[in-house]
Amino acid sequence: MNPPSPGPHDLKGRVLIIIPAHNEEESLPGTLAEVRAKAPTVDILIVNDGSRDDTAKVARAAGVPVVTHPVNLGVGGALQTGFRYAMERGYEIGVQLDADGQHDPAYLGVLLEPVLAGKADVSIGSRYVEQTGYRAPLNRRLGMVFFSGIVHLALKQRITDTTSGFRAYNRAVMAVCQHDFPKDFPDAPLLIALARRGFRLTEVAVVMRERQAGQSFYTLGKQLYYPYKNLLASLMAFIRRPI
Repeated sequence: MNPPSPGPHDLKGRVLIIIPAHNEEESLPGTLAEVRAKAPTVDILIVNDGSRDDTAKVARAAGVPVVTHPVNLGVGGALQTGFRYAMERGYEIGVQLDADGQHDPAYLGVLLEPVLAGKADVSIGSRYVEQTGYRAPLNRRLGMVFFSGIVHLALKQRITDTTSGFRAYNRAVMAVCQHDFPKDFPDAPLLIALARRGFRLTEVAVVMRERQAGQSFYTLGKQLYYPYKNLLASLMAFIRRPI
């Protein structure tokens, strides 16, 4: 896959990168340095989600604003806090980016382009719309295929990477999500719920890497719990009447 062309440069005050972080003191310095090097005009927010290490201290030392949860609420809860922060400060777009170094900020322009151009309300960075060389473990890959099928059945739209944590949301989506958002696994159920509300979803090809440091959010217990919770939540998102 060819490297992306340079992204837009007039993003100061318009785009907020929201980084949920739970015990990410090891990976965060590298992630923040890379974002600043490759996307110097965007603003960053760390949502310190009940960390027991020095995640907040590391972020503040790098000069990045931090909002701290006293307890761990999960990825969804952290993003919801980030959306509220973005709405209060007038940002047009919120970008979800993992703290662990898996997402390459060089692809930020590619991710933002459909939203900035008004072609989509949510842009999803996908490992699978083009050959990128990424290979997930078999159990996760099977889950991705399964939930991609669930989304296709519900929406008649193919989303190849429902678990991607590299996404851009416009202001209208953030306005909804700051009040109504899955707290633990904002994957297929969120996509179904947003599409049912009339929001337009699209995917763009990005390159992702293995975790650079720290521990994955998807522990063994959560990997066993994930498919059942996500399937039930996807069903509820489909049958629930959009508000």
